[in-house]
Amino acid sequence: MEIDDLTPAETRVWRAFATGTLVDFRAADDEDPSDGGAWGAERSVRAHVLRALLLDGPRAEGEVPALNLAGVTGVLELQYATVDHPVRLRHCHFEDVPRLYGARLREVNLSESVLPGLVSHAVRVEGVLRLTRARFGGTVRLGGAEVTGSLYLESTRIHAPDTEGPVLQLNQAVLGADLWAPGLVARGEVRLDGARVTGTVNLTDALLDRPGGTALKAETLAAESDVLMRNAEVRGRLELRGARIPGRLDLSHARLANPGGTALRASSCVIGELWLRQGPVVEGVLNLRRTQVDVLFLEPEVVPAWVQLNDLTYTSLIPHEPAERRLPMLEKGDSYLPFIYEQLTAAYRRIGDDDAARMVQLAKQRRHRRTLPWYGRLWGHLQDVTVGYGFRPLRAGGWLLSLLAVGSVAYGLHHPPPLKPAESPDFNPVFYTLDLLLPVISFGQENAFAPEGGYQTLAYVLIITGWILATTVIAGLTRTVSRQ
Repeated sequence: MEIDDLTPAETRVWRAFATGTLVDFRAADDEDPSDGGAWGAERSVRAHVLRALLLDGPRAEGEVPALNLAGVTGVLELQYATVDHPVRLRHCHFEDVPRLYGARLREVNLSESVLPGLVSHAVRVEGVLRLTRARFGGTVRLGGAEVTGSLYLESTRIHAPDTEGPVLQLNQAVLGADLWAPGLVARGEVRLDGARVTGTVNLTDALLDRPGGTALKAETLAAESDVLMRNAEVRGRLELRGARIPGRLDLSHARLANPGGTALRASSCVIGELWLRQGPVVEGVLNLRRTQVDVLFLEPEVVPAWVQLNDLTYTSLIPHEPAERRLPMLEKGDSYLPFIYEQLTAAYRRIGDDDAARMVQLAKQRRHRRTLPWYGRLWGHLQDVTVGYGFRPLRAGGWLLSLLAVGSVAYGLHHPPPLKPAESPDFNPVFYTLDLLLPVISFGQENAFAPEGGYQTLAYVLIITGWILATTVIAGLTRTVSRQ
């Protein structure tokens, strides 16, 4: 292009390019670029001029050329282009969607700009990609992008009311540093399927809004550090199935709301630390099936009415809460799952809280009892009442002492007649009652005396009760020993 074809505004940009000098068309520093559609030609730069500058612009010896513009620009077409200079188009108003598909760029900065969207599939940026505080009225497509540095989306707003699919696509993207997006506002689905982030994914204070649908779809996401969503608000499904997060998945103070559906699905994940704390109760299903977590920071107050925890494994469960506060969570699934009780038991035993561990095991037996036929439930109730399934052994002593007292008083007031008076030992009501109660030990009293009438009936009751008590004690102790 000849220099004579340029407008005065374009001439300023052309001359400034060689030295990377900033050209600022704004009337004031706080001018809103959303009104840029009404600006005239004196503040506009045609897209093909920008393309010509970036591909074959002027050079100055000893200077680093750069496109450094604040103001208005038209359509930016750089598909498959290779640009070795920084592209800084801050506070700009784009009339049409910039197209960077397949381009190879050094650095791109579109911060504080207003754009109808962005098409940047498979773009490669040798540096950072800054979209800080930008406002998009359509889809931002960065699927398969490679950014050797960080991608900045801090306080960026994406609202694409006419888009049925995702409004932010980062699926299969590879970031050499961080995805830095605190305060991001996305009215629609954000897609991070298969993305690889060497550093941290920061969505602190973000608003991801897609009620009734998937707000964040990040299946098989691999973040080598943390995923931070502190104070975030997610209206819709948070999908993290198969994610790999060796650091911390921090949902502290976050609000997860997807009534009638799954609020958080983090199944089949490997996570260093999962924090769900100091926030409102999750509205929707919490799905942590088949996930491996080293530290699970889960406060009972945030657990929703329905959870799926089968095959969830964790090494440490914090904060330390009494078993009574943890057990309701295990009852909120769709079926009896022995494994989840064993996991909670192991967590208590690791910190030396054996009383809580026994209480969890007792709750497991009671939950299992509800799955049995009537005769199994009857036997279970009997074990529960007598010895607490072996986890309340002192109950057996209490029953034994109570029955011993009843029998001793009854037979002490009315001695049963001896079968062979000449050969019978002296009657002792205490040892006679023990003979009836204990099915194995014999003190020689039971076979020497024969009660009559109601006292004979009492003897039968003591014998049957003794057998039942002994059987339940043995069953309970066997179960307890097998857990050690």
